[in-house]
Amino acid sequence: MPFFRCSLAATFVATLSLAAPALAQEEEQHSTLTIGAGAAMIPSYEGSDEYRVLPIAQARGKVNDIAFWTRGTALYVDAIADPTGPGVDFELGPVVNLRFDRTSRKAIKDDAVQALGKRDFALEVGGFIGIGKTGVITSDYDNLSARVAVTKDVAGAHGSFVITPSVEYFTPLSMTTFVGLGVSADYVGKKYGRYYFDITPQDSLASGLDVYDRAGRGSGFRRMNVNLSAGKSLSGDIRTGWAIFGVAGYTRLLGKYADSPIVSDVGSRNQFVGAVGVGYTF
Repeated sequence: MPFFRCSLAATFVATLSLAAPALAQEEEQHSTLTIGAGAAMIPSYEGSDEYRVLPIAQARGKVNDIAFWTRGTALYVDAIADPTGPGVDFELGPVVNLRFDRTSRKAIKDDAVQALGKRDFALEVGGFIGIGKTGVITSDYDNLSARVAVTKDVAGAHGSFVITPSVEYFTPLSMTTFVGLGVSADYVGKKYGRYYFDITPQDSLASGLDVYDRAGRGSGFRRMNVNLSAGKSLSGDIRTGWAIFGVAGYTRLLGKYADSPIVSDVGSRNQFVGAVGVGYTF
């Protein structure tokens, strides 16, 4: 099972990662750990046209074939043991995410959005289900997977739900190199749109932005994401030792969320992200 791309930090969750292809081994490893660290460039808030650089750290592993991985500030645990060798892998388990979008005024570079005030951090708890196949197109070791994650904020911030369907493909080019492609989307409830994208009359007076209430009228698809990733082993084997990685991602904010003044007037519906880092597999 590949160490696939993880989302990037809470303000732009859905794009970056450290990965390790599902290369066959003479002796199956039932417990592994990969850790990585690096730097990422992301928008200063979701919908911003200004960017900031922040450090990142990620991990993936398995204990007795029970896999776990992080995506930005989210933790996933697959409660179904991974199969041995090429074949179909069913996924089911819990996911917990901390969302920090606009929780710090210092991170927001736009004065108008800064004047809207801080948001509380959201604790999103839920689960995911998915299916993957190793040995699909290029070899016995490439991997295609699809999954859906559903979470709900239980900390009283936006108080809504987030549904994230995704499809990912990774393939090793050799024992030292891999590439990957991921496509995903986010569907959110009306409270999410109201909390992060609507502007009340009081907010309008404080910020100078127009009053806006369409995002909170109902649920909808908030954005779509496309990510490319690549990694290169420094030890001669991508399954162990040191490796470097890079990720480039594009997000398009959609519909009533993109029409919010924090996006259409002082930001951009087109969002980009990039990251580089180093990881080590035990």
